[in-house]
Amino acid sequence: MDMKRMRRPQQPTTAPDPASEGALRASPTPPRLLRPWTAFLLLASLLVVGAILSRAQRSLSIDSFRAAARAGSVGAASGGLENDTFPSSRGPKDKLLHGLLAAGFDEQSCLSRYHSALYWKESPHLPSPYLLEKLRNYEALHKKCGPNTELYKKSVEQLKSGHGTRVTECSYVVWVSFSGLGNRMLSIASAFLYALLTNKVLLIDRGSDMDDLFCEPFPESSWLLPLDFPITKFGTFDIKTPESYGNMLKNKVISYSVDGTSPQSLPAYIYLHLSHDYGDRDKLFFCEDDQKFLRNVPWLLLRSNNYFVPSLFLIPAYEEELRQLFPEADTVFHHLGRYLFHPTNTVWGLITRYFQSYLAKADERVGIQIRVFETDTRPFQYVLDQILACSRKEKVLPDVSGQETVVSTPNVKSKAVLLTSLNNGYFEKVRNMYWEQPTATGEIISVHQPSHEGYQQTEKQMHNMKALAEMYLLSLTDVLVTSAWSTFGYVAQGLGGLQPWILYKPDNQTAPDPPCRRAMSIEPCFHAPPFYDCKAKKGIDTGALVPHVRHCEDMSWGLKLVNRA
Repeated sequence: MDMKRMRRPQQPTTAPDPASEGALRASPTPPRLLRPWTAFLLLASLLVVGAILSRAQRSLSIDSFRAAARAGSVGAASGGLENDTFPSSRGPKDKLLHGLLAAGFDEQSCLSRYHSALYWKESPHLPSPYLLEKLRNYEALHKKCGPNTELYKKSVEQLKSGHGTRVTECSYVVWVSFSGLGNRMLSIASAFLYALLTNKVLLIDRGSDMDDLFCEPFPESSWLLPLDFPITKFGTFDIKTPESYGNMLKNKVISYSVDGTSPQSLPAYIYLHLSHDYGDRDKLFFCEDDQKFLRNVPWLLLRSNNYFVPSLFLIPAYEEELRQLFPEADTVFHHLGRYLFHPTNTVWGLITRYFQSYLAKADERVGIQIRVFETDTRPFQYVLDQILACSRKEKVLPDVSGQETVVSTPNVKSKAVLLTSLNNGYFEKVRNMYWEQPTATGEIISVHQPSHEGYQQTEKQMHNMKALAEMYLLSLTDVLVTSAWSTFGYVAQGLGGLQPWILYKPDNQTAPDPPCRRAMSIEPCFHAPPFYDCKAKKGIDTGALVPHVRHCEDMSWGLKLVNRA
């Protein structure tokens, strides 16, 4: 409160206007001066009234903010309001993503869950009613069978016995933590889709940092595998593990008939080795008859560094279900990624602070994701040449002018470039180019790089937090350029619903021509798909079986989903 207004009122030298509100009435005799104790009481009374009014106004403001937040019209960046630059100014947003997310979570415990929608552009891809129904049913199943429930405890006791039993109420897919963060996110989404299709419960091995990176996605239950889980040798699982599906088939430990039943007792669990180095027998996971058998196994432990969703679309038993779940076949990771992956408040603070500081006020945001698969970590000129050639050819960034000055109009357009790379050399060269020379169009270009870690440090917590923050920041851009083969870029394009320009992988350290091409869809690429006809039991081109599963732009043998014709 302004204390100057609390000074003792002075006697007016002229009579006030009687018509004015609150005017003092003229007195035939001059008023007496207030005694000191009377003035003190008056001052104290005014302070009390002021405090009450201030408290009421503050309470009203907080209540108004909370009501607006529930309606999805405001958001918080690191717990604060950013009304002048908040991206929700682009239009009203639906914090539940058209029903994709369940209501009822404590918003403060995970700000990103309901506030991400305020930063992303409105998606043209709506989740199908059947997907929404399936997710709500799954949430109920997870609550019934998840950690610390009686049914979970019963299933764990059965696992400890060393003998399996035909699935009754609850069966599980345990995702084993493995590989870099982008690969982990893609394989978790794949495992979750498989759980949806088979009515199994997904539990994830927290590894070194999963609980520090992501909030719980399911209401009233955890997706984290309890620390007292009886199987502890996840770190030793590989293609040679005796309990792997491929090795069990090879050694005739298991067998099954065409209806999926087994003449032998079921194993307590089966390890699914679906990593890039898996063998032919492991790949039988993608055959329909094998799926009939695996559905009966109560515990499946899955380790993968792949986005194996495209091959699930080639299993006849799941074809109709997947069509109903995803009428737009190329939106699987877009929807499941937004449903599953909510950064913790610590990571969300990294995202929102950077966005508000460097990106929010630009007319257009451009993301450039650089991944170089070379042992040498220094910046390469041919990579920079390719980035600039693609950006100029596809009008992502303007050319620079040869003139010393270019006259800018009052309504000059600004572009903020978010560049992510393990090396800062590319950032410095692009930034200096647009700093030292004006653009031919008069546009103002600012270039920003959140981090430059030098090399991938998968086991370091802060490294992974920064990686997750940068993937999300890339997903908030308007135009995206990504590097071939990079799961980092796949995650960003999927979360953002962005169809990127993909930089071709260079050969012989030479910039390719053309430098890039537009992606067919927003879906990631499955880098190691099987090429096997399960019925004919022979090799086949699995990228030519159905129109919505094609070979990837950046990896000729990979598979990716595109929209159905």
